Amino acid sequence: MKWLLLSPPVAMAMFLALAYGLYRLGGVLSDVQSEELPGKRLPYAGGEDVAPPRARMTYHTFLRLALMFGILHVAALVVSTLPLNLLSYRVALIYLIGIGISVLVLTEEQL
Repeated sequence: MKWLLLSPPVAMAMFLALAYGLYRLGGVLSDVQSEELPGKRLPYAGGEDVAPPRARMTYHTFLRLALMFGILHVAALVVSTLPLNLLSYRVALIYLIGIGISVLVLTEEQL
């Protein structure tokens, strides 16, 4: 019986049941009946009205931003896996200069 309770599927089912029970209990305890006010479900901003965002990100801008983050993550992976010797430091420096140039190109405003 001990091994059955420690098996991953049974343990996961027990933890899911426990989490669901706590979720339902929290819903019951937090269900306070009060009058419905206009700003009741709006995000709290210290008593001020939440202003809508001024600009929306276009698909092209998002794609450039995602590409920049991808390049930076790959650069961090490549530099962190280089062996520790003097030649590797030079290669890493040249590589990071190239990455810096590509990030500058991606973040440059278009005319």
